[in-house]
Amino acid sequence: MIKKQYLKSRPVCKVTFAVDAGKSTESAALVGDFNGWKATPMEPQKGGRFKTVLELEQGREYQFRYLIDQNEWRNEEEADKYVGNPFNGENSVVSV
Repeated sequence: MIKKQYLKSRPVCKVTFAVDAGKSTESAALVGDFNGWKATPMEPQKGGRFKTVLELEQGREYQFRYLIDQNEWRNEEEADKYVGNPFNGENSVVSV
């Protein structure tokens, strides 16, 4: 799930990223070009959902993926689009 909240006071958008990873999941991270492809830990929620909120500069597109339990890559079902990556897969894209 992606939720966008545009701020009137600054040219940024608060983007909530959430993934249903399953009740047995121990960890989830958000990895993308906005964080240098380093894992940003996501907060566990009820029912196996994980989420995090980032402030992203408006007028750009950002590529990202979710990393579940440090070994399973997932894309966002509600991504604005998908682009190919050098690993014969696709990255999710959010436009803000």
